[in-house]
Amino acid sequence: MPVRSYSSSDDDEAQLDQEEEDEEFFDTQEDISVNCAITNSPQPVKDNTNINMYSNPTVSLTKSSRYLPSQSSNNQTNSSLDDTFDELYDDENEEELGSVQSHGSVITHLLSQLRIGMDLTRITLPTFILERRSTLEMYADFLAHADLWAVIPNGSTPRDRMVSCLRWYLSAFHAGRRSSVAKKPYNPTLGEIFRCYWPLSKESGDDSSNASEKPQDKLCNSGPVPWAPNNSVVFLAEQVSHHPPISAFYAEHVNNQIAVDGHLWTKSKFLGLSIAVEMVGSAVISLLNHDEEYVVTFPCGYGRNILTVPWIELGGKTSITCLKTGYLANIEFRTKPFYGGKRDTLRAEVFGPNDKKPFLIVEGEWNDKMLAKWSHGKSELFIDTRNISTVRKHVLPRSRQEENESRRLWEEVTYNLKVGNIDAASDAKHRLEQRQRDLARQRRDSKHTWTPEYFRGEGDNWIYRHPLIQRLHQPPNQNISSTEPQTISKIMNLACSPDIVVNPVSCNSPVTDSLQIVHNTTTESSIPVIEYSASP
Repeated sequence: MPVRSYSSSDDDEAQLDQEEEDEEFFDTQEDISVNCAITNSPQPVKDNTNINMYSNPTVSLTKSSRYLPSQSSNNQTNSSLDDTFDELYDDENEEELGSVQSHGSVITHLLSQLRIGMDLTRITLPTFILERRSTLEMYADFLAHADLWAVIPNGSTPRDRMVSCLRWYLSAFHAGRRSSVAKKPYNPTLGEIFRCYWPLSKESGDDSSNASEKPQDKLCNSGPVPWAPNNSVVFLAEQVSHHPPISAFYAEHVNNQIAVDGHLWTKSKFLGLSIAVEMVGSAVISLLNHDEEYVVTFPCGYGRNILTVPWIELGGKTSITCLKTGYLANIEFRTKPFYGGKRDTLRAEVFGPNDKKPFLIVEGEWNDKMLAKWSHGKSELFIDTRNISTVRKHVLPRSRQEENESRRLWEEVTYNLKVGNIDAASDAKHRLEQRQRDLARQRRDSKHTWTPEYFRGEGDNWIYRHPLIQRLHQPPNQNISSTEPQTISKIMNLACSPDIVVNPVSCNSPVTDSLQIVHNTTTESSIPVIEYSASP
């Protein structure tokens, strides 16, 4: 729900500014007019058979024992709840159409308070348009084609490896989408984490499962997901900052010696009938056997047609750059023209060292087929995202997760969104946010500074504390530090971030896309025309 109105008086704004100055994380206050609009709006039919499952104190999110993994003696109850919540995430049907259309009056009320070009820093979106996963899990889903990512080092030449990297990159956006309708994932709380792994086939890596003891065993067990099988891509993400709201992530495949460090945060802007979301940050893919690093940037996202059934499109220029080899891929995600044209198209050009002409051009739709045209004249299918299978990610059952892991942290919101109980989902979300505000006050009063557990800041980047390259060079007899959570007090220091956040800082990627809003004065429509310019 929108919790801060832009139609407030100057006195209200002064009060809010003072609250922000005094308390870093206390970003939201209830807006009565919007709450009334939501109360009077149509509600989905509720399934009352399971609504009261949270009345059981053993699963209460406020119970102090929940700061540690559950050790309930009632294993049958835990198992049943695990199955229930795992199914919520395995079912990717968001049932989005009815939930969005039934709240049209709320969306109209929200839009009436906004101006074109306005930053959405202080606006919290209505609960009913939330997607049932955290932003941290959404970033993980970009590795759903983990087999394509893991085999990048297998290319025999730098050219082959760049082409393999591009193939995975172009498949990632299709894999990261859950539905055709635009919804917003949960904004992670400070200190929130998400961990998972994707088991791979023998063809995607050296399978050492039959060996009694190999160096990979120790490397995997000391990695970000110690319970993952050896031949797996493992992933860890942590919300490392609140202002700006930065998510850091790390993934690795030990057997193929490939890893990626990345960090992202979003800047959101209101465009009239659309919302633009700029992905600020980058990722660095390291091929340890080749001593190569590929710097990857990300496109902007747009929520179009937000008054009826919103849909997502990507736009802007991105790049994949390897400074050591000199190979470069420039990718342009093209937005649909106002009149005519196709949606979801892109064009990628791949250059060799010092080349002025690309040796490979890839064109097509990022959620369908893409065709490759080589400089020697050959044309072929590059990738067909509709006909390649994703690798199912594995996540610990909820009873074995830490309190600050995404699925466990948001489980009550997720459950009620699934069964259509929007009021209960909103209440659960509010309790979670209020708890984080209280913890933020405690840190402020005790002059405690938050320190991320798994990542460290390095300039403008965030680096995983125990990367694969470090563990590879660890002396054999030296104990490798575990990445398991260390103390209850660390988890207690979680803090909340609002649903929509923005801070005016620039992206430090090798290629920065500038977004210009140019009002179209030649038509009767007030929809802005989006133009892009890239500066090296």
